[in-house]
Amino acid sequence: MVYRVIRYLISIAVGAIGLGIMFFVTQSFLTGPWQVRWALVGLAALASALVGYSIAPRLVAAVVSLTRWSEGRLHRMPPQELIGGAVGLITGLIIANLFSPSLRNLPVVGAYLPLVANVFLAYLGWSVGKKEEILGVITALPRLAGKDKGGHQLGAGAGRRANILDTSVIIDGRIADICHTGFLEGPMIIPGFVLEELRHIADSSDLLKRNRGRRGLDILNRLRQEPDLAVEVMEHDYEDLNEVDSKLVRLAQEIRGQIITNDFNLNKVAVLQGVKVLNINDLANAVKPVVLPGEEMPVQIIKDGKETGQGVGYLEDGTMIVVEGGRKYIGQTIVVVVTSVLQTSAGRMIFGRPRVVSKKQVASAVGEVSTTAW
Repeated sequence: MVYRVIRYLISIAVGAIGLGIMFFVTQSFLTGPWQVRWALVGLAALASALVGYSIAPRLVAAVVSLTRWSEGRLHRMPPQELIGGAVGLITGLIIANLFSPSLRNLPVVGAYLPLVANVFLAYLGWSVGKKEEILGVITALPRLAGKDKGGHQLGAGAGRRANILDTSVIIDGRIADICHTGFLEGPMIIPGFVLEELRHIADSSDLLKRNRGRRGLDILNRLRQEPDLAVEVMEHDYEDLNEVDSKLVRLAQEIRGQIITNDFNLNKVAVLQGVKVLNINDLANAVKPVVLPGEEMPVQIIKDGKETGQGVGYLEDGTMIVVEGGRKYIGQTIVVVVTSVLQTSAGRMIFGRPRVVSKKQVASAVGEVSTTAW
């Protein structure tokens, strides 16, 4: 019903425009009986109304599409930028209207310059209002300036980005140790929907899930107890989105933050949408000790490998070592000579071969490596 009313209103509006144009033409340029002139005016109005009726669906679709696009842009824009741009736009319009009376007195172009000045200064004010220097004026309003309760800047204008934690990285627990070392800067943001998901996991009937959820809540308590770390629970939800990953990406786009995760799929989706991601697994792989071919290390062979005669051992950080001809040493600690190192998506793999040494040399090597934190 509403669509039909809008279509009729568009038809009437276009018909009125056609009527006005034809009336002006007949009065200015046509001479003849008034019956002919009014017939032309009526015909033009009817033809214009029919044209308006036919183009109404496309016009409505274009307006709806433009509205949704504008709404999407505004949703993705941080609140401080939106407020700064609005203040700049209003300021530009005020300045343009102050100069409009003087511009109207100019010959020929005086009637058009006020409109040009309004459009130009409004756009200029909107652009300048979103600059970082201008946004700094709003620091008196912490929430509008994108700050958390501790006064830390959340927006792009700050030197430190907000770190948004997802469920997997909280349950993993290594984020607490990383924050304790001081390598991460900026506030830690825990979205309300992530906290709700953790609560559901902690209340699960499955014992394993329940333990994981409670571990995640314990990790959050550890983060809150860090003296130099700002932690904030952001009660911000998106009713139009169902997936937690999608909500995390939307939140990161709005506050210009970065997501901390160890979820491979979330990592890929966020990067595709222009969101910076810090992956804990990538960090763990990056800080593993560098091993070069030719180096020697003591390794305990635990099991046999996939290929014939291979043995498999592990370093203290979990790195797998595949030893050629090591199957016969299963259960023993031997000195291995590194032959090659392979970096895969699952982590780092080291290939080596056993070096025949005495038991005394093996014991000495084991003691030496334990003091160098292999």
